[in-house]
Amino acid sequence: MLDWLNNYIAAQKQALDTINPAELIPLIATLREAHRAGRRIYVAGNGGSAANASHFTTDLGKNSSEAMGTPFRVLSLTDNTPWITAIGNDYSFDDCFVRQLMNYGEADDVLLVISVSGNSPNLVKALEWAKARGMKTIALVGAKRGRCAELADQVIVIEDTHYGRVEDVQMNILHMLCYVFVEHADARK
Repeated sequence: MLDWLNNYIAAQKQALDTINPAELIPLIATLREAHRAGRRIYVAGNGGSAANASHFTTDLGKNSSEAMGTPFRVLSLTDNTPWITAIGNDYSFDDCFVRQLMNYGEADDVLLVISVSGNSPNLVKALEWAKARGMKTIALVGAKRGRCAELADQVIVIEDTHYGRVEDVQMNILHMLCYVFVEHADARK
């Protein structure tokens, strides 16, 4: 068992090491520009990525907003269970994010999707709709990349396919995107 644990930790470190910190700077700029312009930031994912979307929304909406002095207008599309189930029941689960965006999304808003496979139909539909309406799009995906990576304006790929490791690294990235505004004065300028 100790060997398995050591191997898991080594693989986790290797997955984290696939991230080039310089590639996060444009994402930080996109979030900062949205904040300055009063644009909305929507976040979506499925399963563990849905939990990461909620976590990111909480950190950006609370901690980062406090540091900035004015709030980020951020919303997780994964958090309204009645709306998601109504859309899934009456239309299709593939529409659960895009139909929420139809109510609120506008040009120059930001859609950030989180996916290990990069091929979740509900995320792909949301990205297609967002791009067609002039929204800025970001995707955090695993090594398979998928359709989300093809569609998004900005893409960060974690070079691993293990769901737990990829989701953990995605949360590391999401924390960096939040805490840069809390801990780095230049990010707030």
